[in-house]
Amino acid sequence: MVLYPTIYTIIRSFFGKDAHEGFLPSGQFAGIDNYKSLFTTNILVTAIKNSAIWILVAPALVTAIGLVFAVLTERIRWAVAFKAIVFMPMAISLFATGVIWHVMYIKDPSQGAVNAAIGAVKSWVSTPGALSSASPSTPALTGSPQSGYVLQKPVSAGSTTLLGLTAIPPTDVPSGAKQVATLQPKAGAITGVVWRDFKPGGGVIGKPEQGELGLPGVHVKLIDSSGKTVQRATTGDDGSFTFDKVGSGSFKPGIAASTFAAPFGGVSWLGSRLITPAVIIAYIWVWAGFAMVVIGAGLAAISREVLEAARTDGATEWQVFRRVTVPMLAPVLSVVFITMLINVLKVFDIVISIAPGSTQSDAAVIAVQMWRQSFGGVNDFGLGSAIAVFLFLLVIPVLLLNVRRFRREV
Repeated sequence: MVLYPTIYTIIRSFFGKDAHEGFLPSGQFAGIDNYKSLFTTNILVTAIKNSAIWILVAPALVTAIGLVFAVLTERIRWAVAFKAIVFMPMAISLFATGVIWHVMYIKDPSQGAVNAAIGAVKSWVSTPGALSSASPSTPALTGSPQSGYVLQKPVSAGSTTLLGLTAIPPTDVPSGAKQVATLQPKAGAITGVVWRDFKPGGGVIGKPEQGELGLPGVHVKLIDSSGKTVQRATTGDDGSFTFDKVGSGSFKPGIAASTFAAPFGGVSWLGSRLITPAVIIAYIWVWAGFAMVVIGAGLAAISREVLEAARTDGATEWQVFRRVTVPMLAPVLSVVFITMLINVLKVFDIVISIAPGSTQSDAAVIAVQMWRQSFGGVNDFGLGSAIAVFLFLLVIPVLLLNVRRFRREV
């Protein structure tokens, strides 16, 4: 039952795509060409590199996170609920997990939960600009959205300033906007207005008119002749602002770059650059519960007298954990690590279900490429068999290590 498929796969790996199938393959002998393709075809090389990343990252992170969770469950009151929540993903198939995380990884923050959470944090740290799409309505304002816009012509105390903006859709006008203010000069101050310089049916560009709205919440700044920002203000509902107690000399009012800061557009988790880390994160989400339960069982078996003796001898909690707990958990940690190592070598369904068609080649691992070459439309059973043999050779050392560990424990 096991021997014949294994032998057939090994023999088939030395034949080409169009070899005759039968009890044993025949015709179109390819020699080691299929094995050469493993290391010369870009798609297959990418799969091998991705598998190497999985081997180096996923087992270690699952084991480490499981250890942290296991220790945490011994120190919190709601340990049962915590264990249930962390272990719950194990009840979901990896394919279903991939579908869930694929939706969560959608770039648009209004659809993808991951980017929505990142956007919420980013908005809390730094508020998006009120007018990310706006631009000056006249050449009197120079600059860029990244640096802000500044009035070309200097003004002095007692002057009024007009800062008109255009290219603002009605839906982007800040709520609470009122009819643009009529400016009055003020002694010892510079007054101004920021408004939507657009009037349906036509109007005079660069001049506030009846029916045009002031723009509230715009961050404005006052720059002196040396280029230093000396005052800041925020426009009112009618777009007006005032820089009080302005000294002698010339100044340039302007609109700060923060006004034009674009809202968070989302991280492209499903793009070619981040797809492999994204899949690994979802994989860890599933298997961290398994690691927590296994390590937790090992942790419960550790004698509390040993831990108390270490504390009595003056060891800190960190020293007890690092020098007593972890060494005594070494056999359990190795079980989890080796189990995860074998698991990631044959990881398949979660990669297929998370990665969209456009980036599946960038996310593919060895097992995925084995399926794609054999059954994914290529139907090259020779190359698929060679990939299967290569994967088998990678698993053998890990299996032997596991067998050796079992014998040592017995």
